[in-house]
Amino acid sequence: MSHSKIEQLLEFLKDDPMDSFTLYALALEYEKAEDKKAKEYYDLLLKEHPAYLATYYHAAKWYEKYHKETSLQIYKLGMELANKNGKVKTYNELQNALNMLLDESLD
Repeated sequence: MSHSKIEQLLEFLKDDPMDSFTLYALALEYEKAEDKKAKEYYDLLLKEHPAYLATYYHAAKWYEKYHKETSLQIYKLGMELANKNGKVKTYNELQNALNMLLDESLD
């Protein structure tokens, strides 16, 4: 785990506790460290910053490991947001990830 990077991000968070980019970066760093603390930051982003589109793919991927039903819901919500905002590439990435998860469920 890159403690220094996480520590630095936590310092940034002190200055602005609800900065979506810092929360997102923390979630990614904790996930790299295989720390379940990533969930706290993904959940906070989904609740408090639902328009932060980048969250959906990574949060859904994280949930695939622990709770597939939640993962499916997150992919679908992200797809709705991407579609609403005209983000075709992001929509397609979320759709592909969702399809792969659904295909794995059939096996």
